[in-house]
Amino acid sequence: MTQTSLPFLPFTRPEIDEETIQGVVDVLRSGWITTGPQNQQFEAELSAYFGGRPVRSFNSGTATMEIGLRIAGVGAGDEVITTPMTWVSTSNVILEVGATPVFVDIDPATRNMDLDQLEKAITPRTKALMPVYLSGLPLDMDRLYDIARAHQLRVIEDAAQAFGSTWRGKRIGSFGDIVSFSFHANKNVTTTEGGALVLNNEEEAVIAQKYRLQGITRTGLDGMDCDLLGGKYNLTDVAARVGLGQLRQVERFTEKRRQLARAYFEGFANGAAVKQGVQLPVRNFTDSNWHMFQIALPLERLGVTRAEFMAQLKERGIGTGVHYPALHLFTLYRARGFAEGMFPHAEKYGASTVTLPLFTLMSHDDVARVVRAVDEICEQHGQY
Repeated sequence: MTQTSLPFLPFTRPEIDEETIQGVVDVLRSGWITTGPQNQQFEAELSAYFGGRPVRSFNSGTATMEIGLRIAGVGAGDEVITTPMTWVSTSNVILEVGATPVFVDIDPATRNMDLDQLEKAITPRTKALMPVYLSGLPLDMDRLYDIARAHQLRVIEDAAQAFGSTWRGKRIGSFGDIVSFSFHANKNVTTTEGGALVLNNEEEAVIAQKYRLQGITRTGLDGMDCDLLGGKYNLTDVAARVGLGQLRQVERFTEKRRQLARAYFEGFANGAAVKQGVQLPVRNFTDSNWHMFQIALPLERLGVTRAEFMAQLKERGIGTGVHYPALHLFTLYRARGFAEGMFPHAEKYGASTVTLPLFTLMSHDDVARVVRAVDEICEQHGQY
C-alpha cells in the first residue's frame, strides 16, 4: 500500500475569506438572519453581473430548475429534452412537474448534449429543452437557440456548474431564456447551499418570487393573498452574505481555475496516463470556468477498476469524485423504460470518468502531485 505524509488533497474545497466570515457574523448579530436586506443586495449584484436581467435567489439549484420549468408552463403531458450525463436533479425536477424527461446522448468530446441528437428527439409533445454545461463548458449556444426558436420551445438552462463561463464573450446567464445556477458548496461561487434563477422580465420574476414562498403576495402593512401553489425555497440572509463575498471574487476564482487547468494539461502532456489512453477534457480556456477537471479512464487497458484506481489515489492522499453515472441507468429511470445501450457515449463516459482535484486554494505543486500519482498508477497497471 502506498502511503504519504502529505496532507490530504480533496477534489474540491470552497475558498471563503475572512471578510466574508466577519460579514456572516455581523448578519447573525443583526437579528435578521432569514431572507432580508442581504438577500436583496445579493439579487441586485447578481442582476448587475448578468447585464440587468431580473434575478431571484433560492435555497438550492434544484429549486431553481423546478420553478424555471413551472414558469415556462411545463407540466403533465409535456416532454423536456435533456442529457443523461448530469446530476439526477436535472431530470428529477422534470418528473416533479409532471412532465416526461427525454434523454439524448452526449458528444464524446465535449461530454455535453449532442445537438444533432437533440433535434431528432423533438416531437409534438416537446415543450422545453434543458441543456447542461458539464464542468462549466457551454455547448453551442447559437445553435441551441436556433433550434429552440425554430420549434418554438422554451429553454431552461441547467447552468449549475457554469457561473463565470462565457459564450463568445457573453456571460452565461446574461442572454438566453431562463437560466438556473447552483451555489452548492462545491460550486465555483457558493452560498453554502443555494441557487439563483435568471429571468426574462419582471413578470416572470414576480411569479418566481411567489413560487419561492408559498405563493404569497403582500400589499401594504397587512395585505396578503395566495394565488398559486408555492413552496418554501427562500435563501437566508446568512447564505446571501456568503454569496456576496464570493461574487466579488468570481473573476479571480475563474482565472485561478483556468491556470490550474492549464497546469494539468501541461503536466499530462506525453506522460504515462495519456500514452495509456486517458481522455482529457476539451482544452477550452476562453468559455469554460473549469468547474471540474475530469478524466476518462481507458478501463479496457488498465488492470484496475475505476474504484481501485480511485482507492490508489486516496492511498496517496488524493481525493476524487464521479460526475456522473449515466442517470438513465438508475432504478428510478429503468422503471420508466430506460435501459443499457440507449445512450452508449454517456454510458461509457459515466462508467469511466474520474474527477480530479481542482479548486482555488490549490497550488501548481498540488496539480503536479496529482499528475504524478495518475501517471504512476497508469504506468503500473497499464498495458502498452
